[in-house]
Amino acid sequence: MTTSSNVVTQHTLTALNRWSVANRQLPAVDKVKTLHVYDFDNTLFNSPLPNPKVWNGPTIGLLQSQDVFASGGWWHDSRILAATGEGIEREEPRAWEGWWNERIVELIKLSMQQKDALCILLTGRSESNYSGLVKRMVASKGLQFDMICLKPAAGPRNQRFTNTMNFKQIFLESLMETYKEAEEIRVYEDRRQNGIGGAPTRGPITAEVVPVADEATLLDPVIEAAEVQRILNDHNAAINNGRKGDRLQIKKTVFYTGYLINNTDTQKLLTLAQLPPNMPDTEMKFLANNVLITPRPAPDSILDKVGGMGNKTTWEVTGTAVFENKIWAARVRPVPENTKYYTENPVPIIVLALRKGARPIDAGKIQNWQPVPPEKAFVFESIVGEKVLLRIEEEDLQEGEYESLFPNKSHKRKHAQEEGSSGRPTSGPFSNTQQGHSNRGGGHQQNYGNSRGNRGSHRGNGPRGRGNNRGNGNGKGRGRGGYGYRSLDDVGEKGGNGPPAYNAAVAYEDFPPLQKLYQTPQQLIQQQFEQYHQHQQQYAQTKGGIGENQGNGNGELQYS
Repeated sequence: MTTSSNVVTQHTLTALNRWSVANRQLPAVDKVKTLHVYDFDNTLFNSPLPNPKVWNGPTIGLLQSQDVFASGGWWHDSRILAATGEGIEREEPRAWEGWWNERIVELIKLSMQQKDALCILLTGRSESNYSGLVKRMVASKGLQFDMICLKPAAGPRNQRFTNTMNFKQIFLESLMETYKEAEEIRVYEDRRQNGIGGAPTRGPITAEVVPVADEATLLDPVIEAAEVQRILNDHNAAINNGRKGDRLQIKKTVFYTGYLINNTDTQKLLTLAQLPPNMPDTEMKFLANNVLITPRPAPDSILDKVGGMGNKTTWEVTGTAVFENKIWAARVRPVPENTKYYTENPVPIIVLALRKGARPIDAGKIQNWQPVPPEKAFVFESIVGEKVLLRIEEEDLQEGEYESLFPNKSHKRKHAQEEGSSGRPTSGPFSNTQQGHSNRGGGHQQNYGNSRGNRGSHRGNGPRGRGNNRGNGNGKGRGRGGYGYRSLDDVGEKGGNGPPAYNAAVAYEDFPPLQKLYQTPQQLIQQQFEQYHQHQQQYAQTKGGIGENQGNGNGELQYS
């Protein structure tokens, strides 16, 4: 009898309502016949994910891990969610238009109108950091839930949670035990493996998990880099104050240096690739975005030969070729023909397209070029620049500027040894020829063309605008791509399984042109942050209530 009495006492409306931050009185038990539970991230709201065109694969894993950064990282620092779209000051008045799954919104409104339904928002975001922000977001959309439940540090009966899935199952069990007369429960989730769990002391209930297809969305790259830098600033300050761990910093990885081609000319050049009929797009990678200089960061000795970063060169297409039915390429010459240039290929080449598994570097083996007709002898302009991804690594005060461009430690040692300098070298195993180059001198060949990865981009027609562009990497990418998408349901407590899996093979055409003139990572991020801060100054009247983890807000980036 004592055990039965304890169970009854535990599962009261008062006890159940302690899970909620909605401050609403719950309906009587006998009034509720159906339970409707809605997940938040990528079910109701298209929450932004780390951008695979900004960060390398390992860094995407780090950002989504809970135990790397002092603030908890991507899913635990409210500044990331608050930066969605054009930021909370702009988005709240227009209810984050374009960022909701409108089909789920309509289902929630039907749940609100159904007299015998209990409508619940359930998310693994932490109650301490996100309750204010999530409440403001759903209120702006006109959604009223009977319960809004975020993951607390401990449950009403001091329950501890190993991960988000465990939290949700414990809550759902309490929900079903309390509303014993409910005949069905529906849980809308983007993560199919989130089971409902069991309620051992109640009668039978029809249970269904309704999988919701997510739409991957991204922040504006400038804003994303600035917000991550803020996370690192707070993390490094915590390390300075005695927190265990390593100081971290943003570095850049340069995948190649080349004569970069703009998008308009790229589309025109792609018409030169005569692909076999019925070739599926999934078998191909379309490039046509640069004339390769070197598949690595260019030392000063090479930059001198190409006129330095930002130098413009005009080219004309002279021929096309196919290598082993795997590589489609165009040969070009400078205009005028005596213009000084440099390439580590035998002749200046544009790789137009690759079949899966082909290596762009093999285009240098092409011997037989077919001349193009006059109407295909396209003339276009290029600009010397680098293609980069950013990465987060342990701060290394002994690391030179040039070394920092290589994420692999053995590569760093090799290049530092080759160049004999910790900065950008002025000499090395490079040819001194001004036109063409066939002697590779044993130089490192960076892998700069593999699988495409996630093609999503930030929403927008302006610097941080929204929009519905969906194609060619300019709109919302669908699906989770190959970068180990990780929701809160995959993130355990500290000491869990570590960062998620990732696919580090990224096609170089997807690397962001975040910089085309050489800058250190600190200069790069500082420039991005300054743009962000100028934008924020236009909306200086903050409203507060976004969560407890807000940073210092002093408008400065710190690197010490």
